[in-house]
Amino acid sequence: MRSGMTVGLGADDAGAELKNQLVRELSGLPGITVRDFGVAGADDAEPYPQVGLRVAEAVARQDLDRAILVCGTGIGMAITANKVPGVRATVAYDAYSVERSVLSNNCQVLTLGARVIAPHLASAIVRQWLSLSFDEGSPSAAKLAVLAAYENGEHSLSSDSAPAC
Repeated sequence: MRSGMTVGLGADDAGAELKNQLVRELSGLPGITVRDFGVAGADDAEPYPQVGLRVAEAVARQDLDRAILVCGTGIGMAITANKVPGVRATVAYDAYSVERSVLSNNCQVLTLGARVIAPHLASAIVRQWLSLSFDEGSPSAAKLAVLAAYENGEHSLSSDSAPAC
């Protein structure tokens, strides 16, 4: 893990317990600053989109280097975070997907589902994900530039540019 990394964590009621475990684990690592965006526990009913948007906006502002969002499946949080311009979020549960999420897609947000992953595996995945860095000189950088241009309204794809089936 890079020294000086700031990582934000957030969850809804379904993901609070796993999020709290990850906060405790990451807080003990040297060089990592953890920001907990809530919720505090399973009795807090704040909807996942509110938490996810709050965290993703902090990523977009570059207040955070990375973020981890937890809900029941991880899917809702991924959809939410990806609504924020400049943010790339993914659900990933295996080593290869975790690797590609950073090395090929420069994802700043990892989402997990507390109802579909064991806490020990979640810890291992998070540690692997935080240990990876995107290479701005990689061939993937040009692909991500296309997405950024589209997001910024600088490039659009017309329906007549789609390949015929």
